[in-house]
Amino acid sequence: MVHGVRGDRRTRAPVAPRAAYGVEPVAHTVPMVGVSGIGSWPGSDIRDALQVVRDELTEAPEGVTVTPYLPELPDRGPGADLVGRSLGLLVDLPVDLQPQGWRLVDHRGRDAERTASLWGQDLDEMAEVFDGWTGPFKVQVAGPWTLAAAAWLPLGDRVLSDPGATRELAASLGDGIAEHLATVHRLLPGAQPVLQVDEPTLPAVLLGRIRSESGYRTLRAPDPSHAEAVLRGVMDAARRAGAETTVVHCCGDHPPLALLRGSGADALAIDTTTFGPRAWESVAETVESGVRLWAGVLATAGEPPAPDDVVDPLVGRWREVGLEASRLDEVTVTPACGLAAATPDQALGTTRAAVAVARMLAEQVLG
Repeated sequence: MVHGVRGDRRTRAPVAPRAAYGVEPVAHTVPMVGVSGIGSWPGSDIRDALQVVRDELTEAPEGVTVTPYLPELPDRGPGADLVGRSLGLLVDLPVDLQPQGWRLVDHRGRDAERTASLWGQDLDEMAEVFDGWTGPFKVQVAGPWTLAAAAWLPLGDRVLSDPGATRELAASLGDGIAEHLATVHRLLPGAQPVLQVDEPTLPAVLLGRIRSESGYRTLRAPDPSHAEAVLRGVMDAARRAGAETTVVHCCGDHPPLALLRGSGADALAIDTTTFGPRAWESVAETVESGVRLWAGVLATAGEPPAPDDVVDPLVGRWREVGLEASRLDEVTVTPACGLAAATPDQALGTTRAAVAVARMLAEQVLG
């Protein structure tokens, strides 16, 4: 049985492990820096991946709250990647994998059946490995704009080319997320659900850089206010379905932070390793608006840096944009992006480095 740290959302107070050791819960009113991962993981053995996440992200150092997660293993092939995996959650919108990619069809195809089988395997293993877990637990899905840019209409272009089809896909995704969260809650009844919506393609969508079926033109970019409203609808559906925390993840050099925080997400997960002064000003606006920062401060390639080499620049930039050091407890430390392209040893090292950075950051907050 895995025992975790359950946080009170009003005080960020962790509660000591219960029952198995006969210990009554004891509250600690201390700031809590967070630590988690983005989602993808190398290899093809889901149980091994879950056990690593459990071992590294269920023991919280002082001043740190941990958020383990259900890893994605794209090395397993079609249906295990972010897009195929998320399309498998759609309600009443069956898909099939064709030469162009995933396409909406009348009846679910063989690859979609395989996706469903992988989901079943992953959730069964999750239930065993995290049996008894009572803290935050995160699952990830691709967002509506990333899916609309990747999936194809039954006859014709990408879903993104048809505003009505895009809205229908977003609504179906919201329904699928609700069913998914209900399943996770049934399997891990003591967990606090955290939903991360991945929108890696959103910047390209907003800039009108998604090419049509012919490749000779680009698809029209949606109005930013419309893009925000569609994303907000998915976040609202997740919250109604019981997600205690919602996170939008957008990697890349120019994530649209104003749009993302307008989606109603509780936190934004972004790669801060490439941010310059203007981007950090937008980070400050995000934090001041009450949206938490999941800071991707660890590069996903090569050996992880020493914690000092991550914490000092982060704290320096935080202060440069006028944020109080005491508010660093609103930061959750993560790798810059997913770890699927890393070796297993690198993924493990990066995860351990994230915990070390969070611990050092907490020490600064605690003084």
